[in-house]
Amino acid sequence: MKNFIFGLVVGVALLLAVVVGYFSSGKAPVATDAPPMPMEKYLAKKALHATLDREMPKIVPIKADEANYLAGAKLYRDRCAVCHGLPGQPATAIARGMFPKPPELVQGKGVTDDEPGETYWKVVHGIRLTGMPGFRDSLNDTQSWRVSLLLANADKLPNSAKALLASPIQPAALP
Repeated sequence: MKNFIFGLVVGVALLLAVVVGYFSSGKAPVATDAPPMPMEKYLAKKALHATLDREMPKIVPIKADEANYLAGAKLYRDRCAVCHGLPGQPATAIARGMFPKPPELVQGKGVTDDEPGETYWKVVHGIRLTGMPGFRDSLNDTQSWRVSLLLANADKLPNSAKALLASPIQPAALP
């Protein structure tokens, strides 16, 4: 039994040394245009879904109505569109340079198959190692829910919200 435990400790120490050596050597891909590491996507998705299963809210505290969709559409345009895009508009330079590529959320399927609580959790907390920031410190709870409802229902929005999302964003003037 002593030999087994010794072998286990040595094996774990060697594995740890190899992993640290790999990352310390500069061979691990860190650039946004580098291919993902083996099992990177799989492990990241497993960790995210386990956390969501445990922490995402199950009850939506605001109504899915036109006023909330419009407010969510304005927030989306102001805070999200630079990465996630707008219907019928090309990806921004920021979105083109990100890894992983940010999903288009208001065209096609987007995240309409996700529960609003899942999207809310992602809006509030962000997703580590993806470029998705958490907005806990810059959006209040109601704002986060409005964006989440908008995205969960992007395939069945009222025409007023669709029109707001479809209008082009004017680029900011440079100083």
